[in-house]
Amino acid sequence: MIPVATPEPVYNEFTGKPLADGVPVFEAALLGLEPPRYCAYCARRMIVQVSPHGWTARCSRHGELDSKSRER
Repeated sequence: MIPVATPEPVYNEFTGKPLADGVPVFEAALLGLEPPRYCAYCARRMIVQVSPHGWTARCSRHGELDSKSRER
């Protein structure tokens, strides 16, 4: 998981572009159906594993996210 001391996200986790650019996000990503592909903190491409029960995404610098931690 991402450490608590990590600053606010700077990059769009679906496009890898800076949040300030205002890049639109696909509807599936907004609904939580698409896993993030880029780290929101460093914009590195993440290793993503999708299964019938959810997904996991791992950044080599900031750790792992999963669909369970993203449930609303």
